[in-house]
Amino acid sequence: MDSPVGMERIHPLQNRRGASAHVGLTPAPPAIRIALRAGGDALSALSMAIGLDLPRAPKTAVVNGDGDRSVLWLGPDEWLLIDDGENGEAADLLARLAETGVLHSAVDVSHRNTAIMVTGEAAASVLAAGCPQDLSLKAFPVNACSRTVLGKIEVVIWRMADDMFRVECWRSFSDYAFAFLSEAAKDVR
Repeated sequence: MDSPVGMERIHPLQNRRGASAHVGLTPAPPAIRIALRAGGDALSALSMAIGLDLPRAPKTAVVNGDGDRSVLWLGPDEWLLIDDGENGEAADLLARLAETGVLHSAVDVSHRNTAIMVTGEAAASVLAAGCPQDLSLKAFPVNACSRTVLGKIEVVIWRMADDMFRVECWRSFSDYAFAFLSEAAKDVR
């Protein structure tokens, strides 16, 4: 994720904050993101390469012991790998995946996506203002994830704790997503 010498990528939501008495909104720190597609016969080798078992159950996420690498199930043959580790490089992960020799597609989408952290007791209610999915703790427990919509955009929502969600979206839609969530936070009681 290093930028060319002398250049620094500006986070699309840099210095943005949103909050109410019951919810907080903050941009997630930069992360490595890899869109991964593969058939069932490749999953063991790919899991070994990234050091984390790819989830096989729909709408689930797995997180490593350090909490800095996760894989979200997005479809029967599709995952989103998120690495928040400060020492990781997308090229290193892509090289490890390529070395497996199994048929797969791995694309670095680190600069396409960004994320918003939605935290607090009303986090699910704020998201529900624009998401048709049931985000109650019973229907959407910790480490549940789903590709869905928020307002008029496609997002991936991941429940990281009872009162914390990560909303992944394309950088070009991040201002809309943040503004939408900020307005929804004002209305939550």
